[in-house]
Amino acid sequence: MPAFPAMEPYSRHMLICTGESCSPERRGRALYARLSELLEREGLLFGPTRVKRGETPCLGVCAGGPIVVVYPEGIWYAGVTDELLERIVVDHLKNGRIVEEAVFHRLAFDS
Repeated sequence: MPAFPAMEPYSRHMLICTGESCSPERRGRALYARLSELLEREGLLFGPTRVKRGETPCLGVCAGGPIVVVYPEGIWYAGVTDELLERIVVDHLKNGRIVEEAVFHRLAFDS
């Protein structure tokens, strides 16, 4: 039986769309590069409260980008700028307050 990789605990997972359709001028790539700095600054890069980050070429929206999604809440943000990314990291990821005015979709959970 093959050995499985180890996974360190984490609290949330953030995905940034870096595809050219929803993120013209590669703004999603720039946000992804900045995200690591912000997570480190806010103490969210390591330990059990860490936030995993990932980039994807497509989240299936293809407009209004850059698009950012935060799980497990299933909160989708549109038109993310450097300033909004910082608010998402500090307000949502660190302090648990969703940046409501930038949310365009929420994952529906069955009760």
